[in-house]
Amino acid sequence: MNPNELHFVPLGGVGEFGGNLALYGYNGRWIMLDCGLAFADETQPGVELLVPDPAFIAAQRDKLDAIILTHAHEDHLGAVQYLWPQLRCPVYATPFAAAILRNKLEESGLAREVPVKVVPIGGSVTIGDFTVTYIGVTHSILEAHSVAIRTPAGTVVHSGDWKLDPDPRVGRLTDEASLKALGDSGVMALMGDSTNAMSKGHSGSEGTLLPSLTNLIGEATGAVAVGLFASNAARIETICQAAAANDRVIVMAGRSLWRTVSAARECGYLRDLPTLLEEDEADRIPREHLLYLVTGCQGEQRAVLGRVAFGEHRNIKLGRGDTAIFSSKVIPGNERAIGRVVNRFIRAGVKVISERDHLVHVSGHPNRDELKQMMAWLRPKLVVPVHGEQRLLEAHAELARSEGFEAMVVNDGDRVRFTAGQAKVIDKIDTGRLAVTGTAPVPLDAAAIQARRRMMFNGAATLVVVLDDNGEPASPARLLLRGIDLPDGVAETMRKIAEARIRDLPRARRRDDEEVNLAVRQGLRAEMRTYTSQRPAIDVEIVRLPAAGADVEPRSRGAA
Repeated sequence: MNPNELHFVPLGGVGEFGGNLALYGYNGRWIMLDCGLAFADETQPGVELLVPDPAFIAAQRDKLDAIILTHAHEDHLGAVQYLWPQLRCPVYATPFAAAILRNKLEESGLAREVPVKVVPIGGSVTIGDFTVTYIGVTHSILEAHSVAIRTPAGTVVHSGDWKLDPDPRVGRLTDEASLKALGDSGVMALMGDSTNAMSKGHSGSEGTLLPSLTNLIGEATGAVAVGLFASNAARIETICQAAAANDRVIVMAGRSLWRTVSAARECGYLRDLPTLLEEDEADRIPREHLLYLVTGCQGEQRAVLGRVAFGEHRNIKLGRGDTAIFSSKVIPGNERAIGRVVNRFIRAGVKVISERDHLVHVSGHPNRDELKQMMAWLRPKLVVPVHGEQRLLEAHAELARSEGFEAMVVNDGDRVRFTAGQAKVIDKIDTGRLAVTGTAPVPLDAAAIQARRRMMFNGAATLVVVLDDNGEPASPARLLLRGIDLPDGVAETMRKIAEARIRDLPRARRRDDEEVNLAVRQGLRAEMRTYTSQRPAIDVEIVRLPAAGADVEPRSRGAA
């Protein structure tokens, strides 16, 4: 990199939702802004979490000087515990984000390894040629910040997630004075939140929810369950106040909610909440005085609200006469999951209330009028939309141009060079997402992930064959079919075909597991094509009978 150049490389979160990770490079050194995860959908069986592929920067991690976290939402912080072993650099965060992160690192056994450096609210830190200044903004989580990155090549502002809210209930107002001062000093580029770039007007104030939720809870006759984003401390306080105004006792269920409350109190917030009961304490409270504060507003299968809807929760039951309030928005991609939970509640006679029906949620992201205000304060030479799908990036760029600013739409992997007041995409970096299936992320095209996907859509066939020391079938093969529709008698035919394919092999090849495996799979696959369009995963398990006195050794071959 030329000393007169600043480079910007998003590896996640631009052209998509979730997995936010951006790199800024100057004079051969890099800093990373955010390191977030995304949630998998039903097309990724057995996978719940996805993280950006950090291969580009991991290959030069000796040049990566820091990870800078803008706030504690999972899509900005949640991948640190999975990707840090490949990066191994200090992590900078304000107190609340640091508290949330430390909890995650404790669970993953990395708490003593990861150097977490706490930056004061609105503070600055110098890292080599980078001076990073935190600018407080309002968002649906405590201590959200925009970040100004100053280098000898110029200053850019990465907005992070933000909004303008005159009454955020908990936390601070967006720091208008600091943003104006930045604009006066000169901003080369604004990397701006595009989440609500197609929404007119203002996003709404958290303060408007209290009277609405108070009235709705007051109208309920049975138990009330309120699902919300667990990280939204202001919403937790709002719901607790609405519950108290209606003489309801609050039962909180969901580990992530308890973590938010604990971290918030550790940092001096939420000190005046009423007593929060554990879920197993609810049975002593009359139902008309119960309010459950729960996770699962996005229809997550293992979260509290979903388990309650399907009757799978041990301590919480909702039925006819009770009310479920979804105090949240529908994140794109979660419509079907939420719909399943809602329909299950309705079938059970539970009244369901959502943002479509009543004022129970306001967004934590800026609408178009707020985007205009941010641009007016900062007066950037260039607007680069981030944090959103393609249509939102384009809408944000169109808005910027209508306000008289230049705009450039980029996507994950684009390497943007800023120099002499100009910006240009100079390279395309390979990007993608990794699946979190254990402690270490793996590529989505890994054999295990592909096998799961194939089994989900096409089923699976397993043939167990027992061979003697000459490679002859010693007993009838056993064929197990899962998720495959075949006419009666076909399975028996296929079993016999498999045995015939083995007998047709020369004796030397019958003693080779790979040869047997290949012959059997080819025979089964060819026969299946006669009866079904499915292409199931086929697994052959070979058991060889050894000479007398030796152990039987099962040998399982991979699915194909």
